[in-house]
Amino acid sequence: MRTFIIISLGQAVSIIGSGMTGFAFSIWVWELTGQATALTLFGFFVQVPQILMIPIAGVIVDRWNRKYLMMVGDTVSGLLTITVLLLYITHNLQLWHLYLAVGVKGTFNQFQELAFSASVSMMVPKAQYSRASSISFLVTSSSMIIAPALAGALYVVIGLVGILIIDITTFVIALLTLLLLHIPQPPMTKVGTRSSTNLKQDLYFGWRYVALRPSLLAMLLLVLLFVFAYKLGDSLVTPLILARTGNDTKVLGTIYSASGLGGIIGALLITVRGTFQPRIHGQLLGMVGAGLSQTVFGLGRVPLFWIPAQLCSSLNFPIMGSANDAIWLSKVKPELQGRVFAIRSMVMPISSALASLIAGPLADRVFVPAMKPDGTLAPMFGWIFGTGGGAGIALLYVISSLSMLILGLSGYAFRVLRDVEIILPDYDASAE
Repeated sequence: MRTFIIISLGQAVSIIGSGMTGFAFSIWVWELTGQATALTLFGFFVQVPQILMIPIAGVIVDRWNRKYLMMVGDTVSGLLTITVLLLYITHNLQLWHLYLAVGVKGTFNQFQELAFSASVSMMVPKAQYSRASSISFLVTSSSMIIAPALAGALYVVIGLVGILIIDITTFVIALLTLLLLHIPQPPMTKVGTRSSTNLKQDLYFGWRYVALRPSLLAMLLLVLLFVFAYKLGDSLVTPLILARTGNDTKVLGTIYSASGLGGIIGALLITVRGTFQPRIHGQLLGMVGAGLSQTVFGLGRVPLFWIPAQLCSSLNFPIMGSANDAIWLSKVKPELQGRVFAIRSMVMPISSALASLIAGPLADRVFVPAMKPDGTLAPMFGWIFGTGGGAGIALLYVISSLSMLILGLSGYAFRVLRDVEIILPDYDASAE
């Protein structure tokens, strides 16, 4: 796992820089507009280009060198950050520039992430799939601790310019790490050759593959609904906390750092003891745990509730994610993973884009007015959420959190999902 770990560490440095930049952008946009919609649109513009590009990305990942695709992703991200920096220091940066930049960056990040996920089975033994996934969560979660805390403290000292310069430096480090390492390419078997006859067939291959396997399709649909509920609430965290605290960026940074710490704890648990058996329990129980914790978060009004609830919520994501990853890695042949995982990857941007598009206007135009002292929902929910700043956003957040909990429990009601590991054999146990 040496190559996998080194690449993960290089990407961790890059993620820290990107996380600092994203945090700084959120503060800058909130100070500029004071609207939840302006912030949630970031998620929308990141995800929409990915939705359009994912089928093509899957074909390219299975046909081209995956190492070079990862390098292209880091290079484009660095160039975009330089462009934003130049626009800002020349006093020409506008909100639409940021939306365009995150959209292009999200597109190339999709190639990078898909190339990396499809390379895991070539770098890591099958018995270590769950641990490899937990290491990825560990890297991401560690970055989530460092990035918000650094950005929250440094924003008032070095401003957006300094944070963008740090981000550019981290991209260079990640690129050099990839340049110096060898990432194995999968051998092309008969199955891979037969399924790569032409571009048109390749574009539809992933859909057909999943559609013919009801258990994989059920997993895909469950994750789609869960991600929608999660992203609906997640896109409201920044405006919720800033509204509740009077724009206190240090509290916001601490909450995001708590999220990273929870992710680290969850990833370490998986790394040390392994995932649940059957692994589907890890996914479903993780959904339940995340939904319950985020419900507590939405009900709280002070950091004493927010911080531990956010930590507990994030602890569940490595558990559910490593279980989900391990199931897909063990069921799909390595030479097909680019195209099949592309379909799997489409779930995230489709759900996220729709949730981000809905969350802001729903909060600003429906729930916030309804939870004011004279609002229609204040008599019913005011005693729980109050009627001050952020009350309407908190109500919407709790609704999304309860939906996550219900989805996790409902997974046990369907055998095609509950017994996925029995119904669908591992790829190395299947006949050619």
